Amino acid sequence: MTRRPLLVTGAHRSGTTWVGKMLAAAGGLVYINEPFNRHHRPGVFAATVPYWYVYLHPGNEEPYRQALAQTLALRYGWTRELRALRSPRDVARMLRDGLWWAWGRLTRARPLLKDPFAVLSVPWFRRRWDAQVVVVVRHPAAVVASWLRLNWVVHPKQLLAQPELLVHGLPPGEVEALRAAAATQDRLTWAAALWRALYAVVDRYRATEEVLLVRHEDLARAPEAGFAALYARLGLPFHARARRAVRRSAYGRAAHTDPRHPHRTALNSRAVVHAWQQALTPAQIARVRTLTAGVADRFYAAYEWEAAP
Repeated sequence: MTRRPLLVTGAHRSGTTWVGKMLAAAGGLVYINEPFNRHHRPGVFAATVPYWYVYLHPGNEEPYRQALAQTLALRYGWTRELRALRSPRDVARMLRDGLWWAWGRLTRARPLLKDPFAVLSVPWFRRRWDAQVVVVVRHPAAVVASWLRLNWVVHPKQLLAQPELLVHGLPPGEVEALRAAAATQDRLTWAAALWRALYAVVDRYRATEEVLLVRHEDLARAPEAGFAALYARLGLPFHARARRAVRRSAYGRAAHTDPRHPHRTALNSRAVVHAWQQALTPAQIARVRTLTAGVADRFYAAYEWEAAP
């Protein structure tokens, strides 16, 4: 590896892209986008990922360990990527990523993995790769609203199909909640059960893993102060360029993500905090609150379910 990796993770649509890109603004870091996304680019990661939110541990690491070692060493898979090219956009992305990785190797930059789908594998990243880990938490109603709007709901069977995860990775109560959700055809129920399961595991990390937990809402309400504190905890320099990047990302006009550009980070961060209150009906909000109760309460107080003033 070039230098100690930094992993930014959490549920997808929890703000990991925003947090990852703002940390990359520190310089000396190469941003790597979602190697454990099932549709990752082959130049980025050589292994095939069978599940969304794959659970990695010493017993199943072998297909992934060498591939991730190459990724963390910033060795881009030019040959694999060439075989997968389908459009001029693919070519442009290959040149951008491949040349950026080459620059990172020359300058001994740190790899920064932005990957929400690695959230269940944080202990493996900590022990196998000595990674610094930032976990982003976002209000369950906000995440569920975003998943439903973009049609990005992950079916509970993606977790239920992983036996080791059911035995060792998830609290028993969450396994039963996922099974109950999987027996329905309701996407809101699937989404709430997935949020609950992921953040029940994240809550465990507070006691068992050396990770930094940040709430999306806290960063969005006070972005400069929030990122300055996060930079300090990670040992990154919050210089003028990083401060400008945070300001640009936080004070845009849009309160909602454009479905055509779901990873855009130039948003009005304060408006985004409460956007779910318009995206979901009161009945849907009440259902999400009921379905995530017991886990959401460990991250959000009762007043944080109320309408914005």
